[in-house]
Amino acid sequence: MKSAISVIKEQIENFYLIRRLSFYELKSTNQSNYLGMAWEIINPVIQILIYWFVFGSIRQRGDIQVADGVEVPFILWLLAGFIIWNFFYQATIQGSRSIYTRLRMLSKMNFPMSVIPNIVIFSQFYIHLIMLLITIIIFQFAGYYINIYFLQLLYFIFATFCLTFAISLITSTFSTIIRDVHMFLNATLRMVLYLSPILWQVTILKEPLPTLMKLNPLYYLIEGYRSALFGLDWYFIDHWKYTLYFWGVVALLLLFGSVVHVKFRRHFIDYL
Repeated sequence: MKSAISVIKEQIENFYLIRRLSFYELKSTNQSNYLGMAWEIINPVIQILIYWFVFGSIRQRGDIQVADGVEVPFILWLLAGFIIWNFFYQATIQGSRSIYTRLRMLSKMNFPMSVIPNIVIFSQFYIHLIMLLITIIIFQFAGYYINIYFLQLLYFIFATFCLTFAISLITSTFSTIIRDVHMFLNATLRMVLYLSPILWQVTILKEPLPTLMKLNPLYYLIEGYRSALFGLDWYFIDHWKYTLYFWGVVALLLLFGSVVHVKFRRHFIDYL
């Protein structure tokens, strides 16, 4: 608990630094490209179109039932889930290698290493906000107008931040010690894409598979986003037991990540 409090305190105290460095991180990553940061939007859009073509057009997927008597177009259903997946995937993957790729820089600077994963997460957050804005505009033209349920997007964005940071704190620590962890994480997350309700509905499966799939905290975030964008319900309230489970998982991951990070970070420079 002491380690978790220490890590959280470091994030709060260095919040201004995190925001400044995260924007610089995003800008420097794309400075050699002619289209610059536009590629951060172009790439996920291309992926969405590919998945829509394969799972929507070729397989002739009809409308998706998101609630009793409520069906929505497959492309909108896919878009609502994919934008949160893209943020989670990019932030987690880049967060896992955020420390060991900056060890030389960190050896010459004086600020907590726990803020490094958050810098990467924030850099992806800016892209997510743009993607979310584009999605909301598309939904307006499709007839799913802004409503009171959109307010819960703020909650689910914060929840995604917490989950991603907790995972990145663990993976960035172990990746610094054992570089293969990053490769293993990359392979695992590619598999998670097909084990989450992003490209297909979990409800087509028979029990106990749907229940087991819900153990994945990403399921909670994806369904929460869809509930907000389609104006279905207050997902985090109507599914309060699932909400407690989600935050329980996040708390455990954060506690574990804080302990291992604080324990090993003083030895990170040794892995140069």
